[in-house]
Amino acid sequence: MAINNVALTTTAANIFVNTSGTSAITTIHLCNYSSGAVTANIYAVPAGSIAGSSTIIYSNVTITSDNTLIINAEKFILGSAGDRIMANVSANSTTTATVSSIGI
Repeated sequence: MAINNVALTTTAANIFVNTSGTSAITTIHLCNYSSGAVTANIYAVPAGSIAGSSTIIYSNVTITSDNTLIINAEKFILGSAGDRIMANVSANSTTTATVSSIGI
């Protein structure tokens, strides 16, 4: 199992990239460590595509101050090298993404 941590910004950034083989995302945590609420977007982006309306899986989800959004009910299977999970938030220096994954 692997853990990947990324500080989020207002620009969609990779929080996990499948480098080879097949990977399963077991959990995604978005932790808002700021004193105000933020909104977050998460994208499941196939290799060669971009983050946008056709790849968004969570849109403008509010994360209250000092709270964490946990996504663990469904596993995301990334089957091609370059498939990735991306995210952004409404304010810089507020939120960290932690992704747990496993090769399958």
